[in-house]
Amino acid sequence: MKRITLYSDGSSLGNPGAGGYCGILSYKESEKIVKGGERESTNNRMELKAVIESLKTLKEPCEIDLYSDSIYVVKGIKEWLQNWIKKNFKNVKNPDLWMEYIEISKEHKVNANWVKAHADNEQNNRCDKIAKEEALKFKKE
Repeated sequence: MKRITLYSDGSSLGNPGAGGYCGILSYKESEKIVKGGERESTNNRMELKAVIESLKTLKEPCEIDLYSDSIYVVKGIKEWLQNWIKKNFKNVKNPDLWMEYIEISKEHKVNANWVKAHADNEQNNRCDKIAKEEALKFKKE
């Protein structure tokens, strides 16, 4: 099973507001940037969308070392998701995206790790910059 590194970030200009996301996937010497956005979204939706859209680009089952500055995403994956499933996502925000995450991630092994935002992590800072640029595209519309 290939081991992939994924840095992800989301941005919302207003909450809700114009949103953008970015994922940077790395495998050996290869890198792929996944980015996009929505006219009206929230920061948490964009954080999770970055992970989902990045996982969609994988063509085979992989072990993914995910790095995100979103406690919502990291704890959601590592701690909260199983309980949310048991209670059928009652009173959980963004159940549509969490169900999509479950479906798209089931063939992979995702190791979620939290990184401090706006610190010295180059990849996280790149994701942040690209996510904001994507959000700005929707703000201008």
